[in-house]
Amino acid sequence: MEFREYADRDMLQLGLAGVLAGALTLALQQREQVLFAVAGGETPGPVFDSLCAVALEWERVTVLPTDERWVGGDSPRSNARMIGERLLVERAARARFLPLHTGDPSPEEGFGKLCEAVEPLLPVSVLLLGMGADMHVASLFPGCPNLAAALHEDAPAVLAMRPPAQPEPRVTLSAPVLNGAMSKHLLITGREKRAALDEALRIGDPLRAPVLAVLGGMTVHWAP
Repeated sequence: MEFREYADRDMLQLGLAGVLAGALTLALQQREQVLFAVAGGETPGPVFDSLCAVALEWERVTVLPTDERWVGGDSPRSNARMIGERLLVERAARARFLPLHTGDPSPEEGFGKLCEAVEPLLPVSVLLLGMGADMHVASLFPGCPNLAAALHEDAPAVLAMRPPAQPEPRVTLSAPVLNGAMSKHLLITGREKRAALDEALRIGDPLRAPVLAVLGGMTVHWAP
């Protein structure tokens, strides 16, 4: 794991956007089609605001959420909606988007179709993750009934998840898919999440601190 500290969040936004653009450029030199897996939520939005304007061959990039709440794409809770509004605009509007939602009544009914869509595109070329204060990444939450299956080396590409204390069921890319990305980046801000990362390293158990399952070879980007 490499840790990069930025003076403030503006510097982080610009610096990480540049790092991701460089990683995508390198991936496009090596592969005809590139898979870019990105976190939802609020934290990556400013990075996407900078990245979307970068001159890349976006038409050769497929953007994929790392996880998704089982809600429609027009819901304010949808990661797809945020990604569409903040990343898939300007030059990046030429990228292909693969949503992690099928319209089935439940994620248990839909995740098999998502596996069929995702698996032919693997491995992930560039990964951008976030982390919660509870040390979850994507929708790999501590205490989730399906967590051990999602962390297993033989896990399918996508799993249905029902995290405790969350209002919606979800789907997530499994730990092997996330961990197998060629260029891996974790974005965290604030002292609470910095302390959470330190606590995860102290705990040493991915079932209690799922971020540990993906930290090998990761570059962590942090600003206060």
